[in-house]
Amino acid sequence: MTTRPTHRRTLQLAVGGTAVLLALSACSSSGDSAGASASSSAGASSAGGLKGTVTVFAAASLKESFTELGKQFEAAHPGTKVTFNFGGSDALAASITSGAPADVFAAASPKTMQIVTDAKDAAGEPATFVRNQLEIAVVPGNPKDVATLKDLTKSGLKVALCAKEVPCGAAAQKALDSAGLKLTPVSYEQDVKSALTKVELKEVDASVVYKTDVKAAGGKVEGVEFPESAGAVNDYPIVLLKDAPNAEAAKAFIALVRSDQGGKVLGEAGFLNP
Repeated sequence: MTTRPTHRRTLQLAVGGTAVLLALSACSSSGDSAGASASSSAGASSAGGLKGTVTVFAAASLKESFTELGKQFEAAHPGTKVTFNFGGSDALAASITSGAPADVFAAASPKTMQIVTDAKDAAGEPATFVRNQLEIAVVPGNPKDVATLKDLTKSGLKVALCAKEVPCGAAAQKALDSAGLKLTPVSYEQDVKSALTKVELKEVDASVVYKTDVKAAGGKVEGVEFPESAGAVNDYPIVLLKDAPNAEAAKAFIALVRSDQGGKVLGEAGFLNP
């Protein structure tokens, strides 16, 4: 009679101990699994992080805004670096089709972008991300009283233009043609920044550049708007290049340019919405 309760208590303790061991084992297994899963996720996140250099070929007029976006991109993606080659879109396109290593091309006109797409050096369809309008840049104080596009044809007035094959030059020629004006500049420049510099250094009295360049120059020049510019607005396309050395980071940079954040930077620089 006295052995039965003792046997029952012994059995209860044994069952209870087994349950505790099973519970501990389950907890340990669950913890190990969760830890392994977290470790795996962290490893995947680290492995998927953007790294390396993104090389961007971009129209000279994008210099200030793209430089700022490059800094923002590097801050958002530690371990990356954005390098730029700014210049005339036609020259940049020629470099790309000749095999220059680059990840992204941002041109100042669809025509210059077509050089790259026709050569099948683009990885996809270019997307227009901004537009830009012309303005006359003059020496501070506007001593030659330039008020219209026609004024650029005044005798003795020294004017610099972008070369006709450069987007800013093609747009200027389109505006002149629409107004029925003929103009012989003292120099043709290979990109818009070079045309602007001529005015900044007072080597010429005026130059036809983009509004964004006049704004970027600050007080070094003054801007004169002219109605013919409305018919010569340039679309700016951007594209990932086919043989991009760092395609994933390049895609992320293009996404930044086309985002609201990128649009804000470009808008503050004076670019128009696409």
